[in-house]
Amino acid sequence: MFPEEKKTEFVSVWVRDPRIQKEDFWHSYIDYEICIHTNSMCFTMKTSCVRRRFREFVWLRQRLQSNALLIQLPELPSKNLFFNINNRQHVDQRRQGLEEFLRKILQNALLLSDSRLHLFLQSHLSSEDIEACVSGQTRYSVTEAIHKFASSNRRFPEEDDEGGKKDNSIEFGSERYFVTFVFSYIICVYVFTFHIFVYRHTHSSLFC
Repeated sequence: MFPEEKKTEFVSVWVRDPRIQKEDFWHSYIDYEICIHTNSMCFTMKTSCVRRRFREFVWLRQRLQSNALLIQLPELPSKNLFFNINNRQHVDQRRQGLEEFLRKILQNALLLSDSRLHLFLQSHLSSEDIEACVSGQTRYSVTEAIHKFASSNRRFPEEDDEGGKKDNSIEFGSERYFVTFVFSYIICVYVFTFHIFVYRHTHSSLFC
């Protein structure tokens, strides 16, 4: 019998599908889908997808750097004071930078041993919950958190039929979101106008 060939380990990562998310009435932000496909024994799940925003990447880099002081971590895309979430070029440049950052991180064996990285990539936990889980302050372990997320997460997204990667154009939300926004704006204008009318009527009555 021929000796069994050793499989080459690989880790593939994609950052794609930027979406505008509503934080509150006045503020919005962009998050990105991070997809992992691997056969590496370092990972609990061989395929996974999770959504993260830019400031979570900033947190991840800070934590990885604090735990690996002798390693020079790759840089994140620089913060642009004029970054516009409605500018497709701005968003796609940041997406590419985030993907390149993760690809370089995943090539380092020492960084791959950090549980924070795995929870960032393969669970829905916030940065605060990741810290709590890693420090043993939760009722669930790192592996349990990842399995729980995997059981509730949708299947790994397939590539387009033509073989290309998924379109990375921004999804600006549904028509219902737009209608809700316009309706809210009209209500605000109406309330403001009503208050002005009452104010003027009240003050004019004082001098009659």
